[in-house]
Amino acid sequence: MSEDRRELLRHYHQSREALLSAIDGLSEEQLTERSIDGWSVKDHLAHLAFWDDLRAAEVVRISAGHDSAWRLSPEQDETLNQIGYAMRESLPLEQVEWELATSRQRLLDAIAAATPEGLDPARYGEAGLRTGHETEHVEWIRRWRNEKGI
Repeated sequence: MSEDRRELLRHYHQSREALLSAIDGLSEEQLTERSIDGWSVKDHLAHLAFWDDLRAAEVVRISAGHDSAWRLSPEQDETLNQIGYAMRESLPLEQVEWELATSRQRLLDAIAAATPEGLDPARYGEAGLRTGHETEHVEWIRRWRNEKGI
């Protein structure tokens, strides 16, 4: 059964609002400090942008009638995350913020233009159509802020 487009768009708007709220008021130093299990908040943002890019490409691909290119085993998922981290960890904060905004817009645009096939969650691999991935990162960031008292 296909996702309701409006609900899916609402889901992604709300998850991004929660993320932006979780990082609101953090200084550049706090955003780049690697103290969340070895990652910085900036690293989390770059990671989310990476997955938004993959997910947007999947929506476009599946809407065009093609198969998912991201059916990953847990080991492949972990390797991909490590590669994505390594490729983006040196990006400046300003670029990561741009990546975060533009990758999400690409995803929203892809969902807005998706065909019924593109809205069918059964057609997706690891870069699924609806995900709680961003919410997990929001929870880690909030927990970190709580522990640091910021």
